[in-house]
Amino acid sequence: MKRRNKGRDISGVIILDKPAGLSSSEAVQKAKRLFRARKVGHTGALDPLATGVLPLCFGEATKFSQFLLDSDKTYWVRIQLGVRTETGDADGAVVATRPVPELDEDMLNRALERYRGTFDQVPSMYSAIKHQGQPLYRLARQGIEVPREPRQVTVYQNTLERIDGEHCELLIQCSKGTYVRTIAEELGEDLGCGAHVTALRRLAAGPYHIDEAWTFEQLEARRDEGGFTTLDTVLLPVSSSVRDWPVIRLKDATAYYLKQGQPVLVPQAPTEGWVQLVEQLDNDELPGQFLGVGEILDDGRVAPRRLVVNH
Repeated sequence: MKRRNKGRDISGVIILDKPAGLSSSEAVQKAKRLFRARKVGHTGALDPLATGVLPLCFGEATKFSQFLLDSDKTYWVRIQLGVRTETGDADGAVVATRPVPELDEDMLNRALERYRGTFDQVPSMYSAIKHQGQPLYRLARQGIEVPREPRQVTVYQNTLERIDGEHCELLIQCSKGTYVRTIAEELGEDLGCGAHVTALRRLAAGPYHIDEAWTFEQLEARRDEGGFTTLDTVLLPVSSSVRDWPVIRLKDATAYYLKQGQPVLVPQAPTEGWVQLVEQLDNDELPGQFLGVGEILDDGRVAPRRLVVNH
C-alpha cells in the first residue's frame, strides 16, 4: 500500500528571496518544512551563489510551474574582470589571472553589444542541464567534459549599471535558458582578461518581482507571530502564475463542459494563444473562480489544457 505523503494540502505561490549559499532544492525543502506543506516545487533553479526571486509552487500551483520555468527573467550581476574561475563564478577555484585593460563605459558597451538580442550560447559544464541522465555540473566535478549543443537565447536588455576598476555591474533581462555566468566568462575573454561572476541577484521571473519576495526570516517571524493562519496569508493565488495572460470568463453550461475537458466556443475570445479560464459566479461583482488555463484552437474554440481542483 502506497504511503500518503504527510503534510497540509495548501495551494498557492510564494515568492522567496533566496539567500546565498542555499541550493534551490534546499530552499524547497526548507519551505516545505516551514509551511508543513504536502507538495512544493520550484520553477527553475538558482545557483547557490545567487539570491533573489525564486517562485515556489504549493499544491495545485505545481501544475503551472512549467509556465514560470519558460518565462523571461531579470538579473543584476556583478562581474570581476581579470580572474577566471573553474565554474565561472566565485564558488569555483581560480584557474587564471590576467591584467585588466583600462576600460571606460563606451568600450565596455561596445563589448556588451555582442550579448544583446538573439544569439547562440553554449551552456557551461557547471550548469544543471542533463547529459545521459547526469547533470553536467556533476560530470564537471569528476573532470569529465562533454560536447554541448549551442542554444538560442534572447537578451532583451543588457545595461551597464556601473564600472569600478576591475568590477562592472550589469542589468540583464533575458529569455529562459540564458546563462549569465557564460555571458560574464565570454565577455572577459573578449576583453582579453577573463572574468567571473561575484554576485548574482534575480530581480524578476515571469510575472513576479523582487518587491513581492519574502526572506525565510520574515516567513519564520510571521509563523511565530500567528501560526499557519498568519503564515498562509503570504501565499499568492494559483492564478497569479499566469496573471499576465488574457482572461476568458465562462458562465453556466459553458464552464460545465469545459470542466469535463471539452473545447467550448466563447464569444469575443482571443483568436490565438493561451488564456486564463475563470468561471463567472452569479454575483458579477465577485472576481470569479479560477479554473485553469486553456489554448485557442484553429477553429476559434477554447480547449482546456490544465485545470485546477477547486476544493
